[in-house]
Amino acid sequence: MVRSPRLSVSTKSSARGAGRPVHRAALAAVAGALLLGAAACSGGASPSSNGDHEVVPVREGGEIVIGAEQEPDCADWLSTCSGSIWGNYMMWSATVPTAFNARQDGDDWVPKPSDLLTGEPTDELVDGKQTITYSINPDATWSDGQPITSADFKYTALQVRDGKDILDRSGYDKIAAIETPDDRTVVLTMATPYASWRALFSNGFGVLPAHLLEGKDRDALMKDGYDWSGGPWVIENWTRGTSVTLVPNDNYWGAKPHLDKVTFQFITDTSAAFQALKSGQVDALYPSPQLDALSQIEAGIPGTRSQVDAKTGNLEAVWLNNAAFPFDSPAVRKAAMYAIDRKAIVARLFGSVGVDEPAQSFFTPILGGFGDRAFAAYSLDLDEVDELMTGDGWAKDSGGFWAKGGKRAAFAVETLAGNKRRDLTLQILQTQFADAGFEMSIHNTTPSELFAKTAPNGDFQAALYTLIDTFPEPLNLSSTFLSANAPSEANGFSGINFGRVDVDGLDAVLEQIDSETDASARVAASKKADQMLADAVPAIPLDVVPNVLLWSERLGGPISINPSEGPFWNLEEWGIAQH
Repeated sequence: MVRSPRLSVSTKSSARGAGRPVHRAALAAVAGALLLGAAACSGGASPSSNGDHEVVPVREGGEIVIGAEQEPDCADWLSTCSGSIWGNYMMWSATVPTAFNARQDGDDWVPKPSDLLTGEPTDELVDGKQTITYSINPDATWSDGQPITSADFKYTALQVRDGKDILDRSGYDKIAAIETPDDRTVVLTMATPYASWRALFSNGFGVLPAHLLEGKDRDALMKDGYDWSGGPWVIENWTRGTSVTLVPNDNYWGAKPHLDKVTFQFITDTSAAFQALKSGQVDALYPSPQLDALSQIEAGIPGTRSQVDAKTGNLEAVWLNNAAFPFDSPAVRKAAMYAIDRKAIVARLFGSVGVDEPAQSFFTPILGGFGDRAFAAYSLDLDEVDELMTGDGWAKDSGGFWAKGGKRAAFAVETLAGNKRRDLTLQILQTQFADAGFEMSIHNTTPSELFAKTAPNGDFQAALYTLIDTFPEPLNLSSTFLSANAPSEANGFSGINFGRVDVDGLDAVLEQIDSETDASARVAASKKADQMLADAVPAIPLDVVPNVLLWSERLGGPISINPSEGPFWNLEEWGIAQH
């Protein structure tokens, strides 16, 4: 979780967790946002309304500490090492300017031009040629006082399109030409129409400073943090293994932060993080929705407020390596779908917050009606498992497991340690798969190992993590399933099709989704792709992971979850409450 997405294998990883792809369909029975404990504002100025949330007035100054469940591997946002969604939450969104932001419009989240631009770019399609013209806000500057110019857009676009070790080139690979007629104007000409063009210079990449990076080793200058910013905050310090600290960008052209300092403290154990919140060591948490955490939220945590939002961009799935035994067999992949009771798993994990139906699409709730619930055709059916496996030449061995050619249908699932909810998910899956004749084991790993090495190199059989839609456009389908996006030596190991998916006919449909500018035709193509994926089962969608945000009553401001950009999307508006 995907901008290209970013991944979260929570520990956006996510249970939100590491990999970018990252964002975005109609999933069954998804509960709306629940604001729990919001009425418990102690003394002080009266709060104002922010939709369903209270906006508590804040004072200027002060410092806060936020618990972070994951430390990113690097801060070079273009590189494959930047897969952790927490890197986006803590540093990228605070320091990198973007052309578009995800903002709420009624019940939907949609792309809106940011204050980096003077307004909506012009998008023209003439004789099949698409041209997009951006006008840059003349007030926009970097933290060193230099203006943000068209040269920065050009540098960023060419780095993504032509560079090595790029996490995801989606959209940028369609840029035929980029012109900069003056410092404030950028003109893109696309080789083929690109419907999700608003994600360019936005989703996960943004715009980088050419005057500081061009002609230099970008990765070396950025990977351990950097001292420039085009956002409201500057990275003051990143102490590996301990914390990231932000301070205000004095040269930011927009609204300045109320706080003097924000420290993100790495606390990877959810129980320890909750204890830190209760004791006042941290002021806010954005935890993976663990069972004990949800129970505590329901019961109420003294001195805190909380939001649980099930309309998210978080799709948790068992991602299968379609090029590795035993999932290189379509019959085995389909049998695996029938081997598990996804509904029982979801009800056990999230039933307490009204989420009790499995994900039936690879489109998440924030993408509205793109998906077709194609995976609803699958439910626990051991007779189907037997028919598929025997038809593919498998037979049960003396231990009751499927075997073929002297090899058992055995596989390991890669996951990140320290997440009790995920541990429970794997335990249930292990039991269900065993009952169906599959021998599943669990392999704990780290975000950097999984998303920077194991997955890109294809050295896995299956993995459990969350793909996060970080922009309200159907970007992740192509990023995740287009055959050209399988990391390889030929493409510099860029792309997040870690499962080496190559479904006959699917690429053409995915490319139609990316290029179709007619809305109804694009939705029709999306639904067709959803059905093709359900027929091929390149991965097993499990659930839509709710977002959970908790914060101390000492905090004020319009605190709420942005399902595309995360919980700290408006951190500059947070502050110490006026009590």
